[in-house]
Amino acid sequence: MSFFDEDDEPRTRVRPRRAAPSGGAAISPDRRTVLVRQLVLFGGFVLILALLIFVIDGCRDSARESALKDYNRDVASIVRDSDSQVGKPFFDLLRNPSQGDLSTLIAGYKVQAESQYQQARRIDTPDDMTAAQRSFLITMEMRRDGLQSIADRVRTALSSDAEAADKAINEIAGAMELFLSSDVVYTSRVLPLISSTLRDADVGSQELQRSAFLPGVEWLDASVVADALGQQLSAGGGGANGREPAPGLHGTGIDSVQVGEQTLDPDGPNRIAYGPNTEFTVNFTNQGEHEEADIVVVLRIEGGREPLRVQKSVASVAPGTAASATLSLDTAPPLDTPVTITTQVKPVPGEEKKDNNTSEFDAAFFRE
Repeated sequence: MSFFDEDDEPRTRVRPRRAAPSGGAAISPDRRTVLVRQLVLFGGFVLILALLIFVIDGCRDSARESALKDYNRDVASIVRDSDSQVGKPFFDLLRNPSQGDLSTLIAGYKVQAESQYQQARRIDTPDDMTAAQRSFLITMEMRRDGLQSIADRVRTALSSDAEAADKAINEIAGAMELFLSSDVVYTSRVLPLISSTLRDADVGSQELQRSAFLPGVEWLDASVVADALGQQLSAGGGGANGREPAPGLHGTGIDSVQVGEQTLDPDGPNRIAYGPNTEFTVNFTNQGEHEEADIVVVLRIEGGREPLRVQKSVASVAPGTAASATLSLDTAPPLDTPVTITTQVKPVPGEEKKDNNTSEFDAAFFRE
């Protein structure tokens, strides 16, 4: 072979191999990138999960706080209505029982109290307020039951049957204790439980609604109830007017009833002119042997949509002495409608003859 022949052959260049790292197999750049991305993704997932947990806990706390605030507001609204729409007008009615038929009016307040009790039952109650809700329902139930008891007994309490009236009056005074108990339960149980629950949940700036359905403990006294109803407790009836009468004859009798200058006729129809200044005068005599005090005279007119009732107390009447009570109507009577007018001088303690204590007249009023 010649020298020139060797130069014509192509030469092949061979790259030397790199020695493998002593730690093991090599990691390609693509695999490293994937690993970094996976680590970043995992960290992001953990961060998002933590944020979600934080947000969920925050929402849960916010929802719990809102539920507690709503419960407090619902209780406050119901008990405020109970005091202002039922309690206050009910006792105003007892202080001035001439507005109509007491039994019907009080039954109306009982219906309102029942409605408020049902509202209380429907309150969305958080678990933390379960104890407060239980006591709140007892509060509203007592108010409803007290009104029902009084409505059931007021007609008897106003009757001329002294023994039955005494019993009914004392039972009404007993029903007043339900109102007192409702105030005690609300003040000593409901409010502290609501307050402590709000405080434990770090719920601030919440106003708690106070309540006082019973305006005063004097209403627990049967004599106060009797006075409000225009009655007097007979001997043994309890209260200041239930004292034993002095021995001897006691009693009064109605002599006549006048409207202005017109004397009403118990045996015939009476046509009566009515105006804003119309007044009724009930004339009666103390027919007993002793001076009588705090004699209650009642005028009642029935025949319209609602009975009308007014009363007046005469401080004292000496034995054998004539007296009178002048009464004005707070509400105009029905005009051109047959009505029955009843006047009564309430029996005094120790009075046995009572058939002359009441007069009844058929009448019709016309515009003066």
